[in-house]
Amino acid sequence: MHTVFFDSPVRDDVRRERIYDGQLFLFSPRPSMLALCEHAREMIEAAFAPLDPTMAQHELSVEEFVAIAAPLKPGFIHHPKSKQLIQKILEEYGYDLEKTYFDVPRLKIITSHAYLTAGVGYPFHPHRDTWYCAPPSQVNWWLPVYEFESESSMAFHPNYWSQGVKNSSSDFNYYDYNNTGRKNAAQHIKKDTRFQPRAEEPVEIDPQVRLVCEVGGVMLFSGAQMHSTVPNTSGRTRFSIDFRTVHIDDLIAKKGALNIDNASTGTALRDFMRGSDLARLPEEVVALYEDTPPPEGDLVFQPPAAVLSSY
Repeated sequence: MHTVFFDSPVRDDVRRERIYDGQLFLFSPRPSMLALCEHAREMIEAAFAPLDPTMAQHELSVEEFVAIAAPLKPGFIHHPKSKQLIQKILEEYGYDLEKTYFDVPRLKIITSHAYLTAGVGYPFHPHRDTWYCAPPSQVNWWLPVYEFESESSMAFHPNYWSQGVKNSSSDFNYYDYNNTGRKNAAQHIKKDTRFQPRAEEPVEIDPQVRLVCEVGGVMLFSGAQMHSTVPNTSGRTRFSIDFRTVHIDDLIAKKGALNIDNASTGTALRDFMRGSDLARLPEEVVALYEDTPPPEGDLVFQPPAAVLSSY
């Protein structure tokens, strides 16, 4: 990793190759990205009304904050409009909607000064998404919902792009995580006991790279990048959105970043939907990444029925 491409006009295939090589891309605000932020803001501000969501942690107990955030997050993630707006984003950025697949957008809530460090407000330790069963060709998109600072951002740890780390990803199975970790996130308030793959040796977080962009801007990076949540000391809660894309030709060709230390089992590929019509990836493509037989039953996380019926 050595370059941050700012508002680069290169084609998607060139951009993907550079991302697979560890480079970062940062883009200025665009209308489609602003529309997704506005949609998120409407839901967040309705949930926390009459409080300022970025300052609400100073007015609420942790339990009261979690009671608001717990239904808000899946409500945004699985809202039909959230998916429609991502389709618009991919279209504006020039992606081939017949060959590009995306997963649902996650709403991340990172409070200041360790007010909430578990469950729905879990700040991520240094990790690669590949430790969580992401495919090597996964491209991560990250964007802020409100203005933020370096003190409330995320950090990349470039020394580990080509350097493996002893880690516990071999104990992570995607289907187990769907059935336990995701489902029970809101139950963790004071302490988070969910299994998370992490480094099993000291990680040097410096040198690190933090990118700060305007609302409506976005950064793109490989799911194999080592990155972490910066301990928020800004005094304001950070709200951000992230989602992921894959290109079916790269999946079939098994292109992507090199796997230097991931040993997780299962695959997140069934979460991805085609940009044009939300169809799932063909099972024969998913099977290319299925390292263990999948369990019986639903292999895609489903939120509580009450969340789906609230739209």
